[in-house]
Amino acid sequence: MREGEDKPQEAGAHRGGIVYGVEDVPSPHLCFLFALQQALLCLGSTLSIPFILTELLCSRDNADARAQLLCITMFMCGVATILQTTTGIRLGIIQGGSHTFIAPIVAMMSIQKFRCPDVSALKENATTTDRDEVWQFRLREIQGNLMLASVTQVVLGCTGLMGFFLQFIGPLTIAPTISLIGLSLTAVAADFNKIHWGISMLTLVVMVACSLYLGGFQIPFPSYSREKKCHVTKYPFFQLMPVLISIIVSWVLCHVLTVTDVFPNNVTSVSYYARSDARLDVLDSMPWFYFPYPFQFGMPTFSAAGYVGMLAATLSSVIESIGDYFACARLSGAQPPPIHALNRGIATEGFSSIISGMVGAGHATTSYSGNIGAIGITKVASRRVFQVAGLILLVCGIIGKFGAVLTLIPDPIIGGSLTVVFGMVAAVGISVLQFTDLGSTRNLTIVAVSIILGLMVPQWLQSNPGAIDTGSRDLDQVLEVLLGTAMFVGGILGFILDNTVPGTPEERGLIKWRENTYSSESTQELTPVQYEWPYVTKYVEKLKCCSYFPVSPTFKEIPVVCCGTRDRPPDTEVDVETAENTDL
Repeated sequence: MREGEDKPQEAGAHRGGIVYGVEDVPSPHLCFLFALQQALLCLGSTLSIPFILTELLCSRDNADARAQLLCITMFMCGVATILQTTTGIRLGIIQGGSHTFIAPIVAMMSIQKFRCPDVSALKENATTTDRDEVWQFRLREIQGNLMLASVTQVVLGCTGLMGFFLQFIGPLTIAPTISLIGLSLTAVAADFNKIHWGISMLTLVVMVACSLYLGGFQIPFPSYSREKKCHVTKYPFFQLMPVLISIIVSWVLCHVLTVTDVFPNNVTSVSYYARSDARLDVLDSMPWFYFPYPFQFGMPTFSAAGYVGMLAATLSSVIESIGDYFACARLSGAQPPPIHALNRGIATEGFSSIISGMVGAGHATTSYSGNIGAIGITKVASRRVFQVAGLILLVCGIIGKFGAVLTLIPDPIIGGSLTVVFGMVAAVGISVLQFTDLGSTRNLTIVAVSIILGLMVPQWLQSNPGAIDTGSRDLDQVLEVLLGTAMFVGGILGFILDNTVPGTPEERGLIKWRENTYSSESTQELTPVQYEWPYVTKYVEKLKCCSYFPVSPTFKEIPVVCCGTRDRPPDTEVDVETAENTDL
């Protein structure tokens, strides 16, 4: 499809009913609206991190510190999203702040020298510089260890280690990992929903109604194209913008209930953040313009304990992102990403996190599962839409007042939206099981153990702090972060059990999975995706040495013996009967 061309007549032309595939480019006005609803959807989770950090950095009452962290966070989300969609995995994925890194930050700040000083003494005698040093001194420690751990992530991607291990991963590893991404985030959605369940459920109902009940209705709109000039075109408006519609409807209702004082005006009340004016102070404190730059808070510091904790969070983030890549391709109706794109995606996330540490965001960036789930609701997977969404987030970080307006969305509206999209991610994980033999007790047991322990172990650790005591504080911190991450626990269990419990390749789903992933015949119905770098690949192809670099589009994957049969080129047929009779 040509750039900027309207496409209502081809609705559902892609697999899964996707209206705008990864390579499609909507017209500018639609592109902006689609991008805006993706940007709005990620704000709830992203902007909660600066509020948490200001508390941990002993600057709860410092409005300037909070405003700076909010601007930096939005700026970095925009930069990371643009990098990932342009040079990384090149799928429609929003990059946002990772909550996984909060746990090691809490552990770091619990050390004696980082504990908060006496607030009363500080207010009486401290200058502005002293008050800034209180939180910047702590932030520099976070910056240094985050950058160091992110370098490790870049190494994992650039050396191809993660891509290599993926060749041994099948549906029984992918399914629990993706499902637990959605299921483990239910607590996040519930925290937003509990502010006001009525508004949350209204948002949910409007979104579901637009997507499922009204999705087939097409509304006539005036349009223009070079071929047809001015004409009327029918658009599946409700199907394409359910998130934006539900947010606007619920936001208007919240404003009405706010001005009529139906919602309490007491900040201690649970329903206070359902008000449309609950965060007006952010609008006042945010600067008009703010330009984040490297090392603006001083040179970062490092520590062994801080690095180990950040490294554990980085490994968990890598596992989650790999699941997100497969989920995004599946929801987009696109061909599964090749190994070189997966390597590049991991490396790009690490590189973005290094920049995030340099400018002082205080957190790494990672793929946002909620925005991936929204692709299944909105039917818009266009790469250009997500690039524009990244640009919107970047502008919000630079123009502080603009970003502050978006933070005024009441919490229960965000919660209602996240409830649907997190459920969509979990459903995508379950759908991967279609490649396996679901009548096999072996497979059902592996899935059951992986999912139940993936949910149970993190919940137990959360309710029993300090339960892990190996005698080494650093090792305890690593285990707490890893075992506290649901998708890591479930994914590792699925991987170990699937590769150690005897089973035929057909029973394990490896034959159908690899045919779906690598066979050109089976991917003809999928949308072709340009995972290679734009404009550069044709020059890279001329350099034979580039075929040995794991992040190069010309990378030649090393064949491995798996499932009793050597991995094959896309067009090579497999003797299914021979594979079935061969043990792992």
